[in-house]
Amino acid sequence: MNEIRIDALLPGEMAVRAEYLGVRKAENSVRRTFALAVLAGAFISFGGVFATNTAAGTASLPFGLAKLVTGLVFCLGLILVVIAGAELFTGNNLIVMAWASRKVSTKALLRNWGIVYVGNFVGSVGTAVLVFFSRQYQFGGGAVGATALKIAAGKVSLDFGQAIALGILCNVLVCLAVWLTFSARSVMDKIAAVIFPVTAFVAAGFEHSIANMYFIPYGLIIKAMDSSFAAGTGLDLTGLTWGTFLVNNLLPVTIGNIIGGGLLVSAAYWSIYLKNREE
Repeated sequence: MNEIRIDALLPGEMAVRAEYLGVRKAENSVRRTFALAVLAGAFISFGGVFATNTAAGTASLPFGLAKLVTGLVFCLGLILVVIAGAELFTGNNLIVMAWASRKVSTKALLRNWGIVYVGNFVGSVGTAVLVFFSRQYQFGGGAVGATALKIAAGKVSLDFGQAIALGILCNVLVCLAVWLTFSARSVMDKIAAVIFPVTAFVAAGFEHSIANMYFIPYGLIIKAMDSSFAAGTGLDLTGLTWGTFLVNNLLPVTIGNIIGGGLLVSAAYWSIYLKNREE
């Protein structure tokens, strides 16, 4: 009789699983990959909605505690991606492990990243539009909308180098969260693995490209579609434009995310466990 193993996978086994999953993701059809990517964009956006609402009610809390609470609720996004099944660009940076083992070609790697990135953008911005028309930003006497605008304006005010650094740090933690789920044997294992790394990156103020595809467009939509509300918040929103979103935030944060997840985390574990696996 075959022995049923219930303990968690060890790191070396996790590396083999990461490599296997990278191959599977790269082999998925365009239609399936894109559909799953749209879902991931929406799932991360739901975490953003939860985090924005929570942040709107933490003004009286100490800075660190407020960030902790906001980070905890944002975990919803990656939990949905991991458990429900979806394709997230930042997590898919781990496909680099299969690429480094020459089991995924450069073309297949870039094809997956391109499809998933576009799908994540569609899902995130689409969710932002839907949330706007729900008038949810007017909840709490407008506190939710004011918080959303403050978040968006703050993100586009980062300088290029800072945004890259914050993106690197963010995706180190996101990819470590995904990496930890490869050891899991149950749904609860996966949820527990996600919580602390994701909470840490949000609480620390690191930058996630896909989350920003929701946070910043949502602020831009509020500013454009309800200018009187935006003006009533008293916030300086002159720097919040589609141009600053793309150039000041999304581009450098994406570069940072790729370095953090695709180079640092993936390269480290590939070199340790897969480069000379016969040792």
